[in-house]
Amino acid sequence: MGRWVVFTIIEPASSSESTMPHIHEKIDFTVAIFVVQAGKLLLIHHRKLDKWLPLGGHIELDEDPEAAALREAKEESGLEVELIGERPPTTFPGTRALITPRFLDIHRISETHEHIGMLYWARVQSGDVTVAVKEHYDIRWCTPMDLEKLVPPMGPSVKWYCLKAIEEIMDHE
Repeated sequence: MGRWVVFTIIEPASSSESTMPHIHEKIDFTVAIFVVQAGKLLLIHHRKLDKWLPLGGHIELDEDPEAAALREAKEESGLEVELIGERPPTTFPGTRALITPRFLDIHRISETHEHIGMLYWARVQSGDVTVAVKEHYDIRWCTPMDLEKLVPPMGPSVKWYCLKAIEEIMDHE
């Protein structure tokens, strides 16, 4: 008896999804940028997820994590930022050292999809904060006390990273 192989082509629901870079149907690489200024952290209220989050998004197929973090920060907030972290002195022909993310995590997006997140600390270099209205309900600077009052409430892991970023950046200013 012969075997039948059935292939299903899944069309994206919208044009914005068609440009979403997926390295695999089960997992993607992302960046999160925790921007701190004057003891406050910049957060967005994400429309699709209905959550308060740092700036961030998918690493596109033609960019490295550092470039993705800088791009996402600019697209989502209007700010030029400086990533904070160590860059090893190992840039030579054929190799470029990148700023090390402060943390890495893996988080579930759906029953069948996860993201490997590269979490960066950052400072503002220039620009004025603007909300990306197609992606976010709001954007605001939050003190550690403000994190407790957000609606909807912030998840405990994101809150931990926020507090850690504020603490570590304030210790170095």
